[in-house]
Amino acid sequence: MEIATGPEPSAAVVWLHGLGADGHDFEPLVPELALAGTGAVRFVFPHAPVRPVTINGGMPMRAWYDIVGIDRQSPQDEPGIRASAALVETLIRREQDRGIPAGRILLAGFSQGGAIALHLGLRFGAALAGILALSTYLPLHETLTAEQSEANAATPVFMAHGILDPVVPLYLGESSANRLSQGGWPVTWRTYTMPHAVCPEEIADISRFLTDRLRTA
Repeated sequence: MEIATGPEPSAAVVWLHGLGADGHDFEPLVPELALAGTGAVRFVFPHAPVRPVTINGGMPMRAWYDIVGIDRQSPQDEPGIRASAALVETLIRREQDRGIPAGRILLAGFSQGGAIALHLGLRFGAALAGILALSTYLPLHETLTAEQSEANAATPVFMAHGILDPVVPLYLGESSANRLSQGGWPVTWRTYTMPHAVCPEEIADISRFLTDRLRTA
């Protein structure tokens, strides 16, 4: 689904939902962001495919990839991650075809969606405006050095996490942010007293990040 903040958008945010949700999950957030000075922005909220998810007893649900366990020792669904990244890449290319340059496109995601945003954004072949990754972690981190895009080697990354998150442990988000910082990416890392969710303070920080990255001259 799509929401535009005005006619003839000159920027786009492709925003990926978390496990078991759908593209409507972050729709109510758009008016709360109160973006100013960015021009009209098109928010694109895709729906993940429905697939069985191992960690949830094999129950079919909307998921960007399968999850066996939430820790660094659990095997990762590399085919699923790469397939969803390819799907989201087609959405970025579509925005480019609609006249929005990559430098005015921001990739965002929450939880599993944030993992795809990090995976794809750091590998995408044209420089993006930024990457927004909430309550999430860096998947397939061991392949990043070989696969990272020179075009996005300096793309700003905003990562945020709840210190009370019972779903994606705080250490996974923090270690991912540290990994990116050590790799040279300009990372903004924020924590909030919240569970696996978003909070008003975080929304204000997201608004500032988006405004800064998409502000028009």
